[in-house]
Amino acid sequence: MRYEVTGKPGAPAVVLSAGLGGAAAFWTPQRAALEEHFQVVAFDQRGTGRNAAGLPDGYTIGHMADDAAAVLDKAGIARAHFIGHALGGLVGLELARRHPARLDRLVLVNAWAKVEPHSERCFDIRLGILAAQGPAAYVAAQPLFLHTAPYMAANFTRVDAEIAHGTAHFQGAENLRRRIAALRAFDARADLARIDAPTLVTASRDDLLVPWTASQVLAEGLPKARLWITETGGHAFTVEQPGPFNRAAIEFLEEDA
Repeated sequence: MRYEVTGKPGAPAVVLSAGLGGAAAFWTPQRAALEEHFQVVAFDQRGTGRNAAGLPDGYTIGHMADDAAAVLDKAGIARAHFIGHALGGLVGLELARRHPARLDRLVLVNAWAKVEPHSERCFDIRLGILAAQGPAAYVAAQPLFLHTAPYMAANFTRVDAEIAHGTAHFQGAENLRRRIAALRAFDARADLARIDAPTLVTASRDDLLVPWTASQVLAEGLPKARLWITETGGHAFTVEQPGPFNRAAIEFLEEDA
């Protein structure tokens, strides 16, 4: 697993875990702010980007959490904070279940304990586009599930460039199907009460893909969680509205235990 550690040497570490796309570049709007306070550990998830490889049958969120723990081992970091977006948030929850001694504080962005039927419908639509029209159409449709219409209109050229990049670096249809199957199989509901890590659960009320109420349920189930909601920004509100999120996350991560 290729990874990088940047930021403030000797400071507490923060692991960044992206969503379904798997790319560390998703966190570009957070990197500079976090690097002023922390060591930042970033990596493309297995099967994507610089860690491209075929994924095995039966691939799970547990495998992804073990990968995150292995990256910490390679970096010589015993314990870290963790920020995860959507699927990446599930990785954080699984890390808390499998490797609790490795985790300090947890920030979950548009995550869930068990995938909502509405989100399942969205994944079915996306998989249908992939099957019927191929990767280019799948990637072209992706911003509709990530962003708000005003953002896409104001950033039309940027979104076009991201679509071109995503098409050129597509993770592969089979890898994508296995990663979606992994998030669909994930269910942490029975274990939430045993997750002891202080957690900031964050969401946007206008997220098309994951209802913000999934975050509300998650926060209610975690014993040391608080809920932070933004009114707008869609599924990728960390990209559309990075400033408020960055401040809230850094303030939370720097709190005394």
